[in-house]
Amino acid sequence: MTNFTKIRARAPLRLGLAGGGTDLSPYCDEFGGAVLNVTIDRFAFASILPRDDGKIILRADDLNITEAFDLDAPLVSEKLKLHALAYDRMVRDFNGGQRIAMTIATTVDAPPGSGLGSSSALVVALVDALRLAINAPLGPYDVAQLAFEIERIDAGLAGGRQDQYAAAFGGVNFIEFTTDARVIVNPLRVSDAILKELESSIVICFSGRSRKSADIIERQTSGISSSSSATLDGLHQLKNDAQSMKAALLSGKIDDMAEILTRSWNAKRSTAQGISNSRIDELMQIAIECGALGGKVSGAGGGGFIFFLVHPEQRFGLIEKLSAAGASATPVMFTHDGSHTWQF
Repeated sequence: MTNFTKIRARAPLRLGLAGGGTDLSPYCDEFGGAVLNVTIDRFAFASILPRDDGKIILRADDLNITEAFDLDAPLVSEKLKLHALAYDRMVRDFNGGQRIAMTIATTVDAPPGSGLGSSSALVVALVDALRLAINAPLGPYDVAQLAFEIERIDAGLAGGRQDQYAAAFGGVNFIEFTTDARVIVNPLRVSDAILKELESSIVICFSGRSRKSADIIERQTSGISSSSSATLDGLHQLKNDAQSMKAALLSGKIDDMAEILTRSWNAKRSTAQGISNSRIDELMQIAIECGALGGKVSGAGGGGFIFFLVHPEQRFGLIEKLSAAGASATPVMFTHDGSHTWQF
């Protein structure tokens, strides 16, 4: 344990441009998966503050939740399970099991169930902050893998693998998930002009409904396990679309990207029931009528954020129409860095 004053960590959320769902087991274990994503200017924040009263305090300030534990008491939390599991895992694996009195406080720039990878970014920020506090020798791959294990295995939360790696590495990444359980992060060298055009072409909006992705993911997993042709064909299409989207992005073909986006959305809808609903369909229709070239729900589906591609000169009008429909539409900016820590 090193001495510290205040430790901060910040991990970005992401937009999944293509391939989402192919990072789920058992699909990627049998067929391999591929996703293309980009991190945006929405973040998960974690702060670690030292204490001298023998307490461990867990806080999620955006949810107005605080839990307190004695240093030698079981760290069992139902409301802040990810905080508690991250703390216990890091202390066990990298501090010889010796607990440290501290306050761990977090906020996230998107609600739970947003489809932007917010829970995974939160765990990445927690792991990275604790890494600095206990001087654990971890690089981005290690942080992402630990965050995956904490969220998917220790906490038992259903989901894929892309979100943790997007948050840890940041930027535009084509990420491959091999059948032998390796993850390969390929940062894409996209020209500045193309990135600015793409950034200026994106509108995101909140559907007004957070969703629990676990039910949809369970249906997808069941379809994969039972070799459902609809589920597997849809996921195969999504993986192919990730390759096509990468090629279109690198060559700056925004209209082609929009076409792939719509094709992927239709393929994703075929992988499980509940991915779309009447509210999502309504917002999609409004967006298309206002000039959107294509769109899809970010994440597993069922709610959360939707994002669209539109010619930049039509972006303002699209934001106005979606916002008038109660969808809180905004532009986004891309980020180039992954999780980052500092002391203050």
